[in-house]
Amino acid sequence: MADDPENTLTLTLETGSGTGDVVIRLRPDLAPEHVARIKELARDGFYDGVVFHRVIPGFMAQGGDPSGTGMGGSDKPNLKAEFSAEPHVRGICSMARSQNPNSANSQFFICFDDATFLDRQYTVWGEVVSGMETVDALPKGEPPGTPGKIVSAKVAADA
Repeated sequence: MADDPENTLTLTLETGSGTGDVVIRLRPDLAPEHVARIKELARDGFYDGVVFHRVIPGFMAQGGDPSGTGMGGSDKPNLKAEFSAEPHVRGICSMARSQNPNSANSQFFICFDDATFLDRQYTVWGEVVSGMETVDALPKGEPPGTPGKIVSAKVAADA
């Protein structure tokens, strides 16, 4: 990207699904602390092997929990909310959290479709720039019988 000369604002999720990679443009302009966390976890290998444990057609695909249950996270402290006016539309990447707005940690979701009812309540940290067909092809369910997984997550500069 022209505005990212060091190539640190692109995250690639390799899914091993045969449908390709998911390439996400990181948005530190919206959520600098959340982007820093995503990059830190990716660089630590935290997301490697983690499944998409909640995939709801027409809504979103959620992952980022190493336990695969939706109840886990990293050993890092939770993040303070960085809500913005960025709309939750197809391809938007946002942080999952509990009822506490300041409880985002490592779990995230990718919107399949417009979910603007989430606007200003969840932290948007990126957007899929290629590979939405890979997200669309993830096995569905809560949890899916055979969940799709992140084989590796890499910041472009580190690949």
